[in-house]
Amino acid sequence: MPHQELTTDRLRLRLIQPADVEFILQGLSDRRVTKYYAVHFDTLEQVEQEQMSFYKDLLESGTGAWWCFSLKEDDRPIGACGLNNLEAEHRKAEIGFWMLPPYWGHGYTSEAAAAVLKYGFEQLGLNRIEAEVEGGNEASGQVLRKLGFTLEGRLCEREFKAGRFVDLLYFGLLRKDWQQV
Repeated sequence: MPHQELTTDRLRLRLIQPADVEFILQGLSDRRVTKYYAVHFDTLEQVEQEQMSFYKDLLESGTGAWWCFSLKEDDRPIGACGLNNLEAEHRKAEIGFWMLPPYWGHGYTSEAAAAVLKYGFEQLGLNRIEAEVEGGNEASGQVLRKLGFTLEGRLCEREFKAGRFVDLLYFGLLRKDWQQV
């Protein structure tokens, strides 16, 4: 199934394209954005080779899709949200998101993620959507709780990052428990 553009009251979400490489670098080179994120890039070449390949591979393998989102009145992307680790057999996927700091605190991430959840449950027929959050990332945990996710567990000192061990928190949302925001 080809993935589609998504819209909300305030946002437009379109699939990430190769031309978005500079926007992706803008977000994923900002330490405020990547403080609790699994990746960080410093060059356009890194983003092209790694992150853009990641987005392309998701689409080609059928294991997910990521969208840039922008305000409806301004086509410049302000964030990204998507599904990855999609397992059709088990009807599950993992959601992820990030947004540029000037737009934090306005509910845009929750709004974009709600559109991706709706797409996952209604269009892709998923039964479960998961999220993995680094310990200390209260903002992402708050977004997930607002969307109806349940904290299912904490793996203490699960990963080593920036010279220290970090916990990973696992959130889940089942289709039967999902309610549109």
